[in-house]
Amino acid sequence: MEQDKLKYLQKNIVQWYTKNQRPMPWRNTNDPYKIWVSEVMLQQTQVETVIPYYKRFIVQFPSVQHLAKAPLSHVMKAWEGLGYYSRARSLHAAAFQVVHQYHGKIPSTKEALLSLPGVGLYTAGAILSIAFQRPAPILDGNVIRVLSRIFHVTENIKLTQTKNQLWQLAEQIIPKKRIHNFNQGLMDLGAVLCKPKNPICCKCPVSEICIAFQLNIQHDLPVQPPRKPVPQYDVTAGIIWKNDRFLITLRPPKGLLGGLWEFPGGKKEKEESLQDCLKREIREELDIDILVENRFLVVNHAYTHFKITLYVFNCIWLRGEPKTIACDDFRWVTTMELDQFAFPAADRKIIEKLYKLNGGISDESETIPGN
Repeated sequence: MEQDKLKYLQKNIVQWYTKNQRPMPWRNTNDPYKIWVSEVMLQQTQVETVIPYYKRFIVQFPSVQHLAKAPLSHVMKAWEGLGYYSRARSLHAAAFQVVHQYHGKIPSTKEALLSLPGVGLYTAGAILSIAFQRPAPILDGNVIRVLSRIFHVTENIKLTQTKNQLWQLAEQIIPKKRIHNFNQGLMDLGAVLCKPKNPICCKCPVSEICIAFQLNIQHDLPVQPPRKPVPQYDVTAGIIWKNDRFLITLRPPKGLLGGLWEFPGGKKEKEESLQDCLKREIREELDIDILVENRFLVVNHAYTHFKITLYVFNCIWLRGEPKTIACDDFRWVTTMELDQFAFPAADRKIIEKLYKLNGGISDESETIPGN
């Protein structure tokens, strides 16, 4: 890029950001720990969703030392509802590593940051540039969109060679001063003006050098592969009653929703009824027998790459002592004890109805014969 255009880009983005930056609680600090927490929470999550979680999280875990000492269950509870729970597990593990390997100080080098669980190139670049004023590039969805349009990147952004090209561009345009404002300006520009649909080019501070704008193809960039059909699965879950208590189980720490509690059950196989599916899953997961009674609730829920319809049944424990065959732990609990545990969003719908019914079995429930 020509030097004149580069200086224009750097100057205008910094000036625009200085006047138009979005107010966020993590922008009032240079504390690398708080910036790190915010960047992890912001991965694939809207700013408006993150802000209340961030504020509560920092109150509960005000330093990396507090986070490292906290039980994982407390961290998962604080993260409950924010989604992508592997972020919370990795953040907790990384905090432990910072305390024990780096004496409680967030590393200020790319290599050290990348050694921490859950820290990739983007998170490392954000911490280095925002907290430490180091010349490190960043590349999130917003920045990819901005760079693709300004520099006319017409290849599929999912391809490795295109990603490498974008990383190189992000590195080449970093200014020598006010790096934190420039990088955050790129992100805000993509979020506020250079939006995926209907970009507000008339207010863009760098539209004069934006090739996509000049060619009137800003709506066509960045280039992404066609979306694949989203699979849908039928899943069952049981509220398994034993006297006045019911059973909840802890998912293994790795994988989808790892480290969260749930009402036990699983995915229905072809030609299998919902009731038979639930009996089978409970036997395989816990080695107990149950009587499946009436339907309690149906929940439709979407994850990143698939959707589920969750069929929830009231059940009665018949025989057997639960074993942790396919779960990490289990508890017999009452409705009033549920707030002590972190649950996925779909299971929270079950809990909401249990609260409304004060722990009783629903009179509104439906029976699905042979389904």
